[in-house]
Amino acid sequence: MSTTLPLIEPIQLSENLFNLDGISEDTMTEHQAMYERFVQRYNEIVTILGQVNRTPEHASSTYSPIRVLKVELTYTLGGVRNHELYFKQLGGEGGKPGGDLAKQIDQWFGSFDEWVTDLTSTAIASRGWAWLAWDRDGQYLFNYAGDAHNTFPIWNAAPLVALDVYEHAYYLDFKQDRQGYIKAFLNNLDWNVIGERFAAATR
Repeated sequence: MSTTLPLIEPIQLSENLFNLDGISEDTMTEHQAMYERFVQRYNEIVTILGQVNRTPEHASSTYSPIRVLKVELTYTLGGVRNHELYFKQLGGEGGKPGGDLAKQIDQWFGSFDEWVTDLTSTAIASRGWAWLAWDRDGQYLFNYAGDAHNTFPIWNAAPLVALDVYEHAYYLDFKQDRQGYIKAFLNNLDWNVIGERFAAATR
């Protein structure tokens, strides 16, 4: 039995990511290297998974190769996808969104400033990630917290803003000042990219 999952390549990061306001080139260089290691590890898992015995007789929830590989696959692929969301939305001038996304933020959070307050608190309370996501089933916006790369927003919710709050994302620049990092993160958001995500999620 062989796997059909394709191997992947890291995306090319925009030069703008190495000239952010408040987030240093050193931080982004280290962050890029970490992301590329997630890609490498994912490809290794996919390759091994294609060789492992995956018949039911060899599966166990206590320990089995298929369990370990499939759980760690979600962690590594989560690390890849989350970072790609993160990188692609940075390099903008911050500010506020416009159009339908702005209206939805006002509807579900009261105002943009209240959304910022809620996202900041959510990110400080999280151990790994915070996301603004559009719930396709419920038709609402919500800020989700995730403690690991494979803790995702609820099923069928489309992530619009992905905020990495692992220490590797900010410690070189901000030490333990996570709130200062979040402010810098918001100041570098490209709301055009996020608006495109919202438009795709609500089609």
